[in-house]
Amino acid sequence: MIRGAPEAVLFDLDGTLLDHAGAAAEAISASFPDEDPETLVRRWLELIDASVDRYLAGELTFAEQRRARIVPLARELGLGDWDDERADAWITGYLARYEAAWRPYPDAPGPVAALAERGLRLGVITNGDAAQQRAKIERIGLADRLPYLVTSGETGTAKPDPEIFRLACTGLGLAPGEVVYVGDRLDVDARGASSAGLTGVWLDRSGGPAPDGLDVPRITTLDELPGLLRP
Repeated sequence: MIRGAPEAVLFDLDGTLLDHAGAAAEAISASFPDEDPETLVRRWLELIDASVDRYLAGELTFAEQRRARIVPLARELGLGDWDDERADAWITGYLARYEAAWRPYPDAPGPVAALAERGLRLGVITNGDAAQQRAKIERIGLADRLPYLVTSGETGTAKPDPEIFRLACTGLGLAPGEVVYVGDRLDVDARGASSAGLTGVWLDRSGGPAPDGLDVPRITTLDELPGLLRP
């Protein structure tokens, strides 16, 4: 249990509330149905992570980081070297399949509703494009519960930089010590938030044992969160 009752709880989005990996796996498997799905999905998720990191570092534009996923994959699949036009056309179809597969994790809606009923202020801090991230929150049915959104695309700073967490607290009119942040990545989310003075909580759905020397609270399902934050 965390000492002291917070005024607000903010969440990561992809991998915490929304099953991004599942949606991406479904979309890429449908895009190349003749490929081995396990190998294909693993490589696709690697390319997503690499391109997003380069986008957040300012090396690529939003459109370029999308192309940086499919161009090397197409080459690896023996489909040749795709130019921007062909890559963008493919991305349009992929995004339609990806968006159709957006779903919340089963353990997300209940705990979010329970915290909202306590009168806590709730929202999201996420790395990504603001319009797409807002659309995700709407699609998974949590927009009414999570009215506050801070994105790297709008602030110009990205997790784990402490600045994005501090900006989120300032926008709420709260001190960092009054805010809890929950995310599925230990360093980027939980420790990033802690470095800014928030209470960072690591959502570890792996089911494995906690690592030695863990310095932040850990939960293995969002169902544990209301009890962790109980006054």
